[in-house]
Amino acid sequence: MPVLRKTQPTKLALFSALTTALMITSGCQSLKTANATNQPIGTVQGQSAEQPKKLDSFNITGKIGVTTPSKDNSGNQGGSAFYAWGQQNDRFAIELIGALGIGKTNIEYNGQSATLVSEKTGTLTADDPETLLKKATGWQAPISQMPYWISGRPAPSDSAPQLDAQNRLISSVNGEWQANFTYKGNDKLPNKISAMQSQGNKVVMTIDHQKQ
Repeated sequence: MPVLRKTQPTKLALFSALTTALMITSGCQSLKTANATNQPIGTVQGQSAEQPKKLDSFNITGKIGVTTPSKDNSGNQGGSAFYAWGQQNDRFAIELIGALGIGKTNIEYNGQSATLVSEKTGTLTADDPETLLKKATGWQAPISQMPYWISGRPAPSDSAPQLDAQNRLISSVNGEWQANFTYKGNDKLPNKISAMQSQGNKVVMTIDHQKQ
């Protein structure tokens, strides 16, 4: 199993928890994925759903910020957290520090169901991580699409993916979410993802890709 490299002092306690969580959730079925970004847009859009391909495995750290409209129309509300994310095929474990108003938080997905644990909410479960996050914090984020976007390719349910001159994904649409991707220099993987929803929800995620 890849070992997460220690980066910032505030994240040192995250890595062993991620590794343990991924070991516990082993043996799950793989999700269907889209083609890699080195294929033309037409190939990505035309791929048959009957051609499964494993998700990439990765370890990343960074910061995530979430903005959502207030219920009383008093303006936007926001929160942010530092995170560490470990991904193995369709399974992932995310640990958040300063987690959007609910304290230290762990989110795990085993390919079939998701679990969220925080000091404020206790343990919550659901079929998908988006439902958990909204239940626990009120925030909305396209978590299920993120493993593909972090790997620099559109999710299977995306539409209208756009590539730059270096064949890198620069924008994609998933339902009500419009995602845009920023790269550092000639890097093939994005270092920032900005996703906006028509209702006014916004997610900005900075990404530090760890060597495996």
